[in-house]
Amino acid sequence: MNLQPTHVYRAAVPQARRVRIAALCAVAVAALVSGCGNSGDSKTPRAAAGQPEVRQTTSPSPTGSPRLTEDQAARKALVPTAKVTADKAAATAVGEVPDSALLSIELKRSAGGAATASPASPDGSPSPSPSPRAGGSVWVAEVSEKDGTEHTVRIDAASGDVIRSRTDPGQDADDKRERAEWLTKVKQTPEQVAKAATDRKKGTVTAMELDDTDSGDVIWSVDVVTTDDWNKTTFDIDAATGDILSEDVDRD
Repeated sequence: MNLQPTHVYRAAVPQARRVRIAALCAVAVAALVSGCGNSGDSKTPRAAAGQPEVRQTTSPSPTGSPRLTEDQAARKALVPTAKVTADKAAATAVGEVPDSALLSIELKRSAGGAATASPASPDGSPSPSPSPRAGGSVWVAEVSEKDGTEHTVRIDAASGDVIRSRTDPGQDADDKRERAEWLTKVKQTPEQVAKAATDRKKGTVTAMELDDTDSGDVIWSVDVVTTDDWNKTTFDIDAATGDILSEDVDRD
């Protein structure tokens, strides 16, 4: 007769324990889920359910073409501003200094735009100063007389007009002798070496320069920029024969 309450009491104990255990498990699961979703160590948001994880990478350009390097972007901005070719600008520079020959020429961005002449005043007198052309470029040429005297000639790369011509004072006698000797060995004109380079690589000539090799031969170094990728290719060309001696591509 006295066993029934005892039996009921013993049966109720496991039931209460099961309820408490279930509650604790629910709390633990909730904490675990909350911790996983809001971890302070996470650097990027988790992807939504059913979506692939997105990783941050270098974004392509809007057109899908490869991103340009700093030098390539500079070439892209500069080259189209030149309406006068390197060989034409070289001929203008040589014509500015009587009985001279080209030593070098290079396309450069003009400081504040290339200077262009302002319209004359109504009475026919020239305006007091030239007006700058924003975003302009210039050809900077070095030419030499037969005795090696060097002159610098700056030419507007859009119009072909001579901006300035000057002679550096106090030129070194040894440098003058070296330049004079180089000129006796040059048989290929700037026009010829520019054509040789662009026949090999279609593009725009942005620089030409005389130099010599260890053996004493004189060469033309010619830079050609290709406008599909804005890379620069430098050709070393024998200044006597016109043969291409080397080709180096700058993809930076």
